[in-house]
Order: sequence, then C-alpha cells, then structure tokens
Amino acid sequence: MHMFFSMIRRGLGKIPTFSGRDSLSQFWMYAGAVFGLAMASWVAVFVPTMVSIFVAMQKFAVEHPDQAEIQSGPGSYSISIQGNHPELTPDFGGLMAALSVIVAVVVVLLASGVVRRLHDRGKSGFWALPTLILLTTSMILAPRVFSEFGKGGEPDMRLFWGMILNNFVYLASAAILLVQLVQRGSVDANRFGDPPLP
Repeated sequence: MHMFFSMIRRGLGKIPTFSGRDSLSQFWMYAGAVFGLAMASWVAVFVPTMVSIFVAMQKFAVEHPDQAEIQSGPGSYSISIQGNHPELTPDFGGLMAALSVIVAVVVVLLASGVVRRLHDRGKSGFWALPTLILLTTSMILAPRVFSEFGKGGEPDMRLFWGMILNNFVYLASAAILLVQLVQRGSVDANRFGDPPLP
C-alpha cells in the first residue's frame, strides 16, 4: 500500500515534467488512481441528477394518473409516462459538460505520465496527440449535441453523426495508444534517458 501511495505522490509531483521515462508500474499505479477518482467524480455528478429525475417522475405520476402508470413488483419498479414532457428529461447538455470537465482534469493529470511512458518505449509523446485531439473534439461536440434532448428538440443530426464518426476514430487511436502504454519499456538507455528507477 505504501508503494501505491508513493507512486501517486510521484505522479502528482511530475505533472509538469514531460521529459524522462516512467516504468509500467510507475505509470499504471498512478493512472489507476486517476481513473478511479474520475469514476467517483462522474458518479457524484450523475447519480444525484438521475435521482432527481426519478423523484420528479414519481411526483408527475401521482399528480397526473391519467398520463402515467406505475408498476411495481418484487425487485422491479417502473414508471410509464405518456406524451412529451421535456421537464422530466435530464439536462444531458449539463451532464456532458460536467463529463467534459472531468475528462479535462484527467488529461491534465495524465498527459505528462503518458508522454514519459511512451518515452520508456522509445516513442515520442506525439503518439498521444491524435487521441488527445479526437477526445477534445468529442468533448466539445457532446454537450452541443445532447443539450437539444433536454429542451425536447431534435439534435442536429449532421453534428450527431460527426460526433459518432469522431468517436469511432478516437476509440481506434486510443486502442493503439493503449497497446503502447501496456508494453514493457526498453531495458537500456534510449534517446529519452536512462531506464526509470523502480
């Protein structure tokens, strides 16, 4: 456990350092902690929003029994509401904006570590640039596309399909980057420096 926390401290201390090399364990212990924190942050944003929507739907069902039906049984509970009620739709634009902020923080926390991990493999940090550009594009497009859902309107389908295409290319580039990040580094010194100390 001490090693885990020391890797987190090391990763946080090296945020501004894009030179040098990080071993598999140095990078992945720190990255795991960052991803865990990001997931906890997303749950902290998403769950209260969904709970408030569920409470609003229950209230609507009680106040408008002619437009709603509640079904409950052992281990199940559902509410069916007839018609279009934008006030009951979560603010997807706001949720996507919150996700964009969380992703931006993750990028800031991991950027230098990704570069140092690539250096350990003898690769330039520019290998991560396509993934970063595609992720940034997605985080800019998503709030714009999903904000229309909360307003009861139709999203711009060209923008929607552009985002979908961008996301497919992002996933491919992220997979290529991930393969680089999980492979062992060079055992000897390379153009980025000596092997990292354990």
